[in-house]
Amino acid sequence: MGRFDEKFKIVGGKPLCGEVLIDGSKNAVLPILAATLLVDGRSIIHNCPNISDTWDSIGILRHLGCDVVYDGSSLVVDASGAVSAPLPNAYVEKMRSSMIFVGSLLGRFSQIETIPPGGCMLGERPIDLHLKAFEAMGVVFEGGESLIKGKAATLKGTKISLSFPSVGATQNIMLAAVLAKGETIIEKAAKEPEIVDLQGFLNAAGAKVSGAGTSTIVIKGVKALKCPEYTIMPDRIVAGTYLVAGAITRGEVTLKNAKYQDIFPISDALVAMGYKIYNDGNKITLTTKGGIIRPLSLISTGPHPAFPTDMQPQFVALLSTIQGRCSRNCESMVKENVFEARDAHVPELAKMGANITVAEGTHFTIKGAASLTGAVVDAKDLRGGAALILAGLFAQGETIVNNAYYVKRGYADIVGDLRGLGADISIF
Repeated sequence: MGRFDEKFKIVGGKPLCGEVLIDGSKNAVLPILAATLLVDGRSIIHNCPNISDTWDSIGILRHLGCDVVYDGSSLVVDASGAVSAPLPNAYVEKMRSSMIFVGSLLGRFSQIETIPPGGCMLGERPIDLHLKAFEAMGVVFEGGESLIKGKAATLKGTKISLSFPSVGATQNIMLAAVLAKGETIIEKAAKEPEIVDLQGFLNAAGAKVSGAGTSTIVIKGVKALKCPEYTIMPDRIVAGTYLVAGAITRGEVTLKNAKYQDIFPISDALVAMGYKIYNDGNKITLTTKGGIIRPLSLISTGPHPAFPTDMQPQFVALLSTIQGRCSRNCESMVKENVFEARDAHVPELAKMGANITVAEGTHFTIKGAASLTGAVVDAKDLRGGAALILAGLFAQGETIVNNAYYVKRGYADIVGDLRGLGADISIF
């Protein structure tokens, strides 16, 4: 997946125009790859994004004894030879999503051993919701804070009410409950489209899961899963990022293989700013023509169907380029409600001339600039790195974004995709 020290080079100032195909979803494929452990046989998965997180998940599956064949789009996992083993530290330290394998291993083998997960540094991101849910299902944990080691004599279904609609906890409980004895009910469940996609895969394998996309999910345990074939949903965050690429360069971009119902919080915000968006089946087009672009009074992130936290950095970059046309307050406001430290992109955007004030790491006040200037900046996490690329597309001159590996965790070919829209971008 490339070198650790790769960088992006962007020469900005060109409006992006054209069509771009949206690949399969990172946030959907990772729990589905973990779910293949529950199948005592082969799973065939199509539209798998060719990103580093996919390859890291493949590494975990192979470590656990699975046979995996991947051609860069479709993937075949044979988990008939899977074994219970500690998750490999090298992958767990890189991936927050490695935590999702805990539910699958408990579901298949009733035991788990792993260190706490790594991933992008966005704040505390505690895993207590996951562990408390597993304890309610009969898992006994030991090992302290530095080691997650648990075992259950029998995994039993139960009613679990989440204190927060955590996507990861919801998915983990679903995975653990599929083969558990009895019925599991998740109350206050996350409603994200990726939860619906996981339900789709599990049911294709013979599971009995209902309610995904609502606040209550019911899983009736079955004795075994059959071999499924499934196609991953398109990535709504990649789709949103490319819409913002068109918006920030004042261009016209059409998304192919995108689902409007999955990105409406993003498109609604863009329409409120004055951009025009047209939905034509599997194509979604954003254009600047015919509209007066203006700041946003407030974007507030939250669990679906609220504005997604994974699009917050990209919108902060966009709003940094929007000047108001009003007599009084022309600033934009963004409130981050999911992660208490998702602001690492702000000082990097400031190097390019963005005028952003942050309070408590969660409240952003943005005064749009007439122009940004290319600079050398550091990606500190996946979506923040994408935001810096977007800012570079708007900026005058050359922008270098260090730490390209962060961005490659979630975008299969951001260089090729943006080049196809007319961007001057390369990786070296």
